[in-house]
Amino acid sequence: MQIEIKEISTKSEKLKFIKSQWLFYKDDPNFVPPIISDRYKLIDTEKNPFYKHSEFKLFMAFDSSGNILGRIAGIINYNHNKTHNDKTGFFGFFECVNNLDVAPKLLEQVESWLYQKGFDTVIGPENPSMNDEVGLLIQGYDSPPVIMMPYNPKYYIDLIEGSGYTKAKDLYAYLLEPHTFTSEKMLRLQDVIRKRYEVTIREVDFSNKKNFWRDVEILKDIVKWTDEEFNYIAKDLKLIAEPKLALIAESKGKVAGFGLALPNINECLIYNKKGSTLGALYHILTKKKKIQFVRIIALGVKPEFQKTGIDSILYYELGTRGIQLGYRYGEASWILEDNEMMNKGLTSTMSAKVYKIYRLYQKKLIE
Repeated sequence: MQIEIKEISTKSEKLKFIKSQWLFYKDDPNFVPPIISDRYKLIDTEKNPFYKHSEFKLFMAFDSSGNILGRIAGIINYNHNKTHNDKTGFFGFFECVNNLDVAPKLLEQVESWLYQKGFDTVIGPENPSMNDEVGLLIQGYDSPPVIMMPYNPKYYIDLIEGSGYTKAKDLYAYLLEPHTFTSEKMLRLQDVIRKRYEVTIREVDFSNKKNFWRDVEILKDIVKWTDEEFNYIAKDLKLIAEPKLALIAESKGKVAGFGLALPNINECLIYNKKGSTLGALYHILTKKKKIQFVRIIALGVKPEFQKTGIDSILYYELGTRGIQLGYRYGEASWILEDNEMMNKGLTSTMSAKVYKIYRLYQKKLIE
């Protein structure tokens, strides 16, 4: 097979890059079509503040007849490199036909670009960063992904591993069910921790613009994103967030942590087959009340309050409030496999079970 790899740069090419995703999920009942305008905003180097400290290149693979065979992005996140003092680059937005001639050529394009830039390791997929969709689904193909979680055909595992990539780290998604939040053990634990540390829980104030951005400033101190990135994401999340599921924990009046769960609007978007913005709005408006899942997307505790159990209070509050709002299930994701504190809290305290696993892969460019 003749394979041509082309760099993508113009607006029309980028739209082609985005829309090509549909080609790889024909007749897949678990595929949730992305909103095209949102995807374009994600890769817009002028509007997305991520690219103020990062750069990337987009590539697509074609056969001799011009048919699309795959796509990929090479990503450099300079903030990551400064923080970790490494020379790691990333790949993301990977889609490909089931062909072990095509996949290596796409990945080699990224590897070559990163190598020329002086990088010695590639990790992925990240789309385009750890604050977005992360990892390759390697377990849990029997249900659609929840909001802001990736999904891919199972054969992608063979394509990436067949291109010389090995496991870097696994990310867990836990299934949470109502009975796990109301067990006797959980209730006793809550009572002890609340009294010992004088814990109070309050909701982020969505009703008052001034108070909302005051609370956003509080969260910035826990989540280490740039101000611009956090503000950019906060504006988007505000549109879909449920105020009762955006919580700040305080201990003796001092901010200790926060938790955020989002309604799983993917249960609505799965019907938006063409990925249009108007279609997305229609399906969300008409189907939002039928949503079954919430995703606990972020939960953080300040260093001085870690190992106090305040994280379990936040999980408990998000879970019980979700039940009161009519949701039947929760997903806590993603959790690094070596995050012992979070994993232990979810499994031992709340009897949560890992039901999906995502993997970050790596490859050394210089041995």
